[in-house]
Amino acid sequence: MSGSINKVTPKTLPGFMELSPNDQVKFNQMLETIRKSYEKFGFLPLDTPVMELSEVLLAKAGGETEKQIYRFTKGDTDLSLRFDHTVPLAKYVSLYYNELSFPFKRYAIGKVYRGEKAQKGRYREFYQCDVDIIGENELSIINDAQIPSIIYTTFRELGFDNFTICVNNRKILNGLFEHLEISDLSTDILRVIDKIEKIGVDAVKNEISALGVNEIAINKIVEFVSIEGSNDEKLKALNNLGIDGETFKTGVSELSDVVKYIRALGVLDDYFAIDLKIARGLDYYTGTVYETFLNDYRKLGSVCSGGRFDNLAEFYTDKKLPGVGISIGLTRLFYQLNEMNVVKVEKNSIAEVLVIPMDTEISECLEVANKLRCAGINTDVYLDAGKIKKKMKYADKWKIPYVVIIGEEEKNSGVLTLKNMETGEQKKLVVEDIIKEIKL
Repeated sequence: MSGSINKVTPKTLPGFMELSPNDQVKFNQMLETIRKSYEKFGFLPLDTPVMELSEVLLAKAGGETEKQIYRFTKGDTDLSLRFDHTVPLAKYVSLYYNELSFPFKRYAIGKVYRGEKAQKGRYREFYQCDVDIIGENELSIINDAQIPSIIYTTFRELGFDNFTICVNNRKILNGLFEHLEISDLSTDILRVIDKIEKIGVDAVKNEISALGVNEIAINKIVEFVSIEGSNDEKLKALNNLGIDGETFKTGVSELSDVVKYIRALGVLDDYFAIDLKIARGLDYYTGTVYETFLNDYRKLGSVCSGGRFDNLAEFYTDKKLPGVGISIGLTRLFYQLNEMNVVKVEKNSIAEVLVIPMDTEISECLEVANKLRCAGINTDVYLDAGKIKKKMKYADKWKIPYVVIIGEEEKNSGVLTLKNMETGEQKKLVVEDIIKEIKL
C-alpha cells in the first residue's frame, strides 16, 4: 500500500533571478562578450570561492555592508558568502603575493550575494563582472586611462553606441574640502554629492547643511560640481580656481593625464566626459573614479563604475598594493534591458538546426545531425514521435532558426528539405549545401 506524498509548492526565493532557457542564452552571450573584451586587454581570469571564512571576508566590512552579508556556521567554522569580487581579490593577492608578477591584471565574472531588500530589478544573488589592475608599491596613472578604454570596448561590443563614461578624481574634491576647511566631513559630503543626480541640487544643499557646513562653503561646493564645458574647458576652469593645496593640484594633474591617455588609447571625447559630480560613495576610492551611463536609457543609472584605491590589501598585509578597476552589475543590467526589449544578441538559440524525421528511420537523421555537428553547426534532433506540426512548434518555441526535414523521399534521394523558420522559405539541398547555407 503506497503512502501519499505531501506536495510542496514550487517557488523561487525573492531576489534570485531564474531565466527562461532562451533568455539565459541571451544572458550568456552578454557575459561572453564581456569576458572576451576583458581578455582582449590581456587580463587573466580569477575565480575565487563563493564562500570564505568570515574573519577573512569581513576584515574591512562594517555598517550596511556587514548587515547584508549572508553568514552562517557549519560545525565550528564561521562562514560567509562573498558580497563582491574586490575583497576576495585582496585576499588572493596577499596569499599568493610571492607567486604573482605585478602589475597583476585579473578579471572576475561570477555571482555575489547581498541580503538587500528584494525589489524589481535588484537582486540578492547577482553576477558582477570585474576587472582590476593591482600594482606593487605604485601603479602608473596610465592604468587609470586604460580602464575607460576597456569600458568603451566592452559596451561597443555589447552593441551600444550612445554612452558616456564619466570621469573624476577624488583628490580634487578632497582638495576643495581642505581649501574650505571642512576635510573632517569629506566622506559624508562625498556620499551626499554622489546622490545629486537622484535627489537634485536643493536636497543636496539641505543634506550638506545638516552636516554642519556653512552656507558659503555649500554654495562653493555646488558651484564647483556644476562646472560645465568640454573636457579641456573643465580642466582649464579647475586650474583657474586658484586653489594651491597639494591634494587639489595633484588631483587636477592626474585627471589631466588620464584625459590625455584616454585619447591616446583611441577613445573619442564623444564617449567620455569629466564630471565633477562623480564621487563614488565607497570609502576606499582615493583617486580616479568612473561611472558609465547609457544615454538612451539614463534612468538605469550607472551601468559600470569603479575607481582607484591606494591600498587594496591593507587588512591582510603590510605591503602597499594600489589598484584601479571597475565592475559591471550584469544581472541587473540584463534584467532592465531585457524588460525594455533592447538586449542586443547574435542569436536566440543554442541549436542552429533541428533535424526532424518524418516517416523515415531515425538513424538517417542521426547521421545527418552528426555531419552538421562535425561542420561546427549546433544541431538538435527531434527524437520523439509526433505530428509535423508539433515538431515545427518545438523549433519555433526554442527559436531554432533552421529545420532539416527528412522523410522517405529525402532518404532515398539524399536531397533534404531545409526550412528557414524566420522567413518560411524552403529549399531542397544536399547536406554539403545545407552546411554552406547555414554558415553564410
